[in-house]
Amino acid sequence: MSDVLLKTENLCVVSAGKNPRTLVDNVSFTVRRGEVLGLIGESGAGKSTIGLAILGHCRQGMRIHSGSIVFNGQDLTALSDRHLRQIRGRHIAYVAQSAGAAFNPAMTLGEQVIEAALKHKIYNRQQAQARAIGLFELLGLPQPQAFYQRYPHQVSGGQLQRAMIAMALCANPELLIFDEPTTALDVTTQLGVLKAIADVIRISGVAAIYISHDLAVVAQISDKIMVLQQGKTVEQAPTAQLLAQPQQEYTRRLLSAQGETKTPQTGEAPVALSLRNISARYQAQPVLQDISLNLPRGRTLAVIGESGSGKSTLGKVICGLLSPETGEVTLEQHTLPVGLRQRSRPQLRDVQLIHQIPDTALNPKERIGGQISRVLECFTSLNRSERQAKVSELLAQVGLHAELAERFPSALSGGQKQRVCIARALAAEPKLIVCDEPTSALDPLVARDVLALLRKIQHDTGIAYLFITHDLQVVREIADEVAVLKQGVIVRQGPVASALSEPLDDYTRELLHSVPEMRTGWLAEMFSGE
Repeated sequence: MSDVLLKTENLCVVSAGKNPRTLVDNVSFTVRRGEVLGLIGESGAGKSTIGLAILGHCRQGMRIHSGSIVFNGQDLTALSDRHLRQIRGRHIAYVAQSAGAAFNPAMTLGEQVIEAALKHKIYNRQQAQARAIGLFELLGLPQPQAFYQRYPHQVSGGQLQRAMIAMALCANPELLIFDEPTTALDVTTQLGVLKAIADVIRISGVAAIYISHDLAVVAQISDKIMVLQQGKTVEQAPTAQLLAQPQQEYTRRLLSAQGETKTPQTGEAPVALSLRNISARYQAQPVLQDISLNLPRGRTLAVIGESGSGKSTLGKVICGLLSPETGEVTLEQHTLPVGLRQRSRPQLRDVQLIHQIPDTALNPKERIGGQISRVLECFTSLNRSERQAKVSELLAQVGLHAELAERFPSALSGGQKQRVCIARALAAEPKLIVCDEPTSALDPLVARDVLALLRKIQHDTGIAYLFITHDLQVVREIADEVAVLKQGVIVRQGPVASALSEPLDDYTRELLHSVPEMRTGWLAEMFSGE
């Protein structure tokens, strides 16, 4: 048996149509059994396109033009759909970027996790259920047997992402393709998931391709790294060598892609958003408990905490998407109705949301330009031609070409879709934007530019941001103040510099120490005492 499990040679993926564009340009690499290849690059560089191509699949509007993808001696580009279906899930498994769009909302998580194992007859039902529950435990999911019976809407985004990893692992594949598997996770949960992924790879000997825009994360998992830009290979080297001696300028930029730490604004300012004694629950489960916050006009308040701590729930309450049990939300000294349907059009315009998961925030059947234009049509008096011009302007603001207005969301990368969501929120010219992980899907260079853009817009307009994030570097780049949530309670609050400095409570200290460092061996050191 050959030591090489996967060999890709001169892979080219192009867009469909009369004037095709090259999206992946002559990319070649090998993955040996038990080896992990990290794919790094900017949003739209072709990382996810390569991952999907290995499954013999392309997004709508794309096709494999040339090249070979040889897996276990078989060229996948020459196989029929029937043969590819026999390989997918059984021999090659995929962990997608957006778990929210990958699960069927009408089925329990456990039944979806064991589906591939049953279909390919790897286990009987009892064995598959035991395997799933064991994976839930390995991945740190709460009450694994009860978790098996839950539906996707009953768990947090981070928990859903871990369930998706369990679904990929359940049938014992030979090759795993991880497409941003920790994007939606807070730093402490990410740490546990990275450890679980590393253990699974080490114990089972499975090979993997790990796609991410976070180079520090890839450094903990990968044996070697390939850097991509605009569909082309920039350089490829063993992980330690690439981190220590990057050969190309683009790689060096990725290694140093941290934006400027924001100088917090101080002094008195009119209060834009005020929360008073907010408590909320899902069904019978308390999620927020007696939350009170003030956010001044023209300032940014970051909310951080573990997955399931209540961060996104707080954003939903502010936006009127979830009615609190108690308390009130005030914007510019006017109390907002608790429900979205009770709010006036000006109130709807004044509070906008940038969603955590762009796949579920965008209409898959409508072109990008139409989705942004609808906001302009609803909240402005611009005519059709003026709206079209404004759409192009908004896309340019977030670093996208105007031609993307004619595409559907399926033809965009995850990072591109997230930038569309930012443009759509800005279209309403609101007083407050609730930013729910708006840069989590972006590569470091684009994220830095987007954060700089948001700072500039805030400086020019006086808009206020409530910024939900698990990225502590983002907090330092964007926020004036920070509130730390733990199980629906604020445990720490204040200016960023003081709130994230010693003396620290144990919970905040754990958050800070769980941020991966840009070097190999950091993950192993974190668990060396076990």
